[in-house]
Amino acid sequence: MTTAALIVAAGRGTRAGGGLAKQWRPLKGRQVIDWTLDVFADAGIDHIALVLSAEDSEARARFEADSRLTLTEGGAERSQSVLNGLLALQCQGVTKVLIHDAARPCTSQILIKRVLEALDSAQAAAPALEVTDALWTGSNGQVTGTRDRSGLFRAQTPQGFHYATILAAHQAHPGGSADDVEVARAAGLDVTIVPGEPDNIKITRPEDFARAENILRTKADMDIRLGNGYDVHRFGPGNFVTLCGVEIPHERGLQGHSDADVGMHAVTDAIYGALAQGDIGQHFPPSDPQWKGAASEIFLRHAASLAREMGFEISNVDCTLVCEFPKIGPHAAKMRSVMADILGLEAARVSVKATTSERLGFTGRSEGIASLATAALVKL
Repeated sequence: MTTAALIVAAGRGTRAGGGLAKQWRPLKGRQVIDWTLDVFADAGIDHIALVLSAEDSEARARFEADSRLTLTEGGAERSQSVLNGLLALQCQGVTKVLIHDAARPCTSQILIKRVLEALDSAQAAAPALEVTDALWTGSNGQVTGTRDRSGLFRAQTPQGFHYATILAAHQAHPGGSADDVEVARAAGLDVTIVPGEPDNIKITRPEDFARAENILRTKADMDIRLGNGYDVHRFGPGNFVTLCGVEIPHERGLQGHSDADVGMHAVTDAIYGALAQGDIGQHFPPSDPQWKGAASEIFLRHAASLAREMGFEISNVDCTLVCEFPKIGPHAAKMRSVMADILGLEAARVSVKATTSERLGFTGRSEGIASLATAALVKL
C-alpha cells in the first residue's frame, strides 16, 4: 500500500482578512500551510502533492526545494485543482489518497490514521461531526423557522479514497462540487463517515486564527516524552564511591573514564533518550582525554540544558541503584537534593531508591553497581 496526501492550497481565502490568502498567513510563528504539511509528513504519508495557484510564484519557488512535495498548479475552481493534484500523483504507485484543505492546520495524526484504516474496508471515508445544535433558518436578522438536525453532519477533511477510483470520479465529474465526497457519491461510491475532531477547524474568518493558535499551543503542551537510562560500573581500587553526586565511604571504588557515577549517568542518558539525542558517549566521548575523571554533574547539567534549549521542561526523574553495598538509604535524601539542584527541580520531583539483586549476578556478587533511570519531559 502506498499512501498520498493531496493538499489543496490554490484558493484565495479573502474572508480571513489580512490581505493574503489564508494559507500564507502567519500562525504561531509559521505560515498556516507549514503546520498542515508537517502533520501529514510526520504521519508517514509516502507522497504529498501540493496544489498552488498560478499567482503564488513566490510560494512555488519556496517549496520547489522540498523533497517531500510534488507541486502542481490549481484550476479555476476547487474540483479542477483536485483533479490536477490527482494527475500529478500518477505513476507513483499510489493506492490510497487523502484530500485535504490547506486551511485545516490542526488536523491530528490520529485522524489521518483513522481515515486511512477505514479505507481498508470502504471505497471512501471522510471525517465529520454530528450536528448537535438546534438549526434555524433566518432572514434580515430574524428567525424564520427551524430545521430537523437528525442525520446531519459537519464535513471535514482529510477525505480518503482509493486513488484510481477517485481519479476516475473526478475525470467524469462536470465540476462545481462542494467537496470530494460529493464527487465520489456522484460516481456511485459509498462513503463511510468516521468520527471527526472538534479541533480540526477550517480557518475561514479572522477570529479563527486565534482559535487555531490556541489549539496548536495545546497540542504542543501535550508533547510528553519519556526516556530510559541504564549504566553499569565495576568495582576497583578505592575507598569511596560517588553515587548521584554524593561521595559515600566504601572499601572499593567504581571504575570509569569519568568519576563513574553510575546513578547520574543513568539519569543523564534517560534525559538524552527522551530527547532522542543519543547518550553520554556521543556528547562526551571517552576517547577524549578532557573527560577523564570528570565530575558527572557536567554531563547531567548538559542534558538538562539541552532539554531547555529544545523547548522541554524536565517534569521528574526516577533513579534506581542496584547493589548489595554500600547501603543507599542513609544517603538518598542528599542524593535527591544534589540532583534536584543540578536539574533545577524541586527535590520532590527527583526520586532515588535502591534494590538488591538477591545476591544474583554481578551486582549480587558485589562486582559492581548498576543503575536504571526514567525521565519525563514536557514541551513548554
